[in-house]
Amino acid sequence: MNIKEYIRQLQSYEVYAFNYNELCSKTNKTPAAIKNELSRLSAKNEIFNLRKEFYVIFPPQYAVRQYLPLQFYVDKLFSFLQKPYYVGLFSAAKFYGAAHQQLQTDYIITTPSPLAEIKKKSFHIKFFTASRWPSKNIRKMKSDAGFFRISSPALTIADLIHYQTKLGGINRIFTVIKELTGEVTAKDLEELLEWYPYVSTLQRFGFLLEKSGAGKSLVDSLKNHLEQRKLYPVLLSPSAKKRSGKTANFWKVIENTKPESDL
Repeated sequence: MNIKEYIRQLQSYEVYAFNYNELCSKTNKTPAAIKNELSRLSAKNEIFNLRKEFYVIFPPQYAVRQYLPLQFYVDKLFSFLQKPYYVGLFSAAKFYGAAHQQLQTDYIITTPSPLAEIKKKSFHIKFFTASRWPSKNIRKMKSDAGFFRISSPALTIADLIHYQTKLGGINRIFTVIKELTGEVTAKDLEELLEWYPYVSTLQRFGFLLEKSGAGKSLVDSLKNHLEQRKLYPVLLSPSAKKRSGKTANFWKVIENTKPESDL
């Protein structure tokens, strides 16, 4: 089988990515011939070298943009990298309908060691690492190219808060949190509280849930959980210049900035 035939076969199975070793095992071409053919197909915008030895395949409808949606290849990428992952943050929020702005960046969370950001052509992927890997709240979602892993709405909110300083600050995430609130179920939140280790993030979570008008049952679940912990004052926005403010709330969150929504 030649390389073109192999790629065509993958597409017939709705597979839109492959790695160099897979390709070598399917063809009797020399390394030089394989390299030349990959370069030719890349020049024709049929494939793209996303990461060393890992290629995505462009179906005709994506060839002009030279872009492929994350869900088409992310599971295969991390199988190749032999690392756990989940689609998270703003990318996860988009799949739950909480994307009031057009995303230009894809967000993936994995385990240490960190992966280098990918910024090539129309691809922009940022990788975040979680030192405590979730024992729950990671879902499998179906795409046209198979299943991929994604954070649940509750974990997505927790991650947005936890990584807020790397995401543009509290005002950028607050609108998304307001949109996501309606997707959080009692079970989803309950499962998060069974393992989630960062108390300060949960304090901010509860504070922002109240601000966003979440249902009383969700807010009460968080309150009941945190009543069993010793709470210390935390800044709503660690990156804000103002370092003081009101703490007259159950969550002991210092409102050193006023969260504003675009909705």
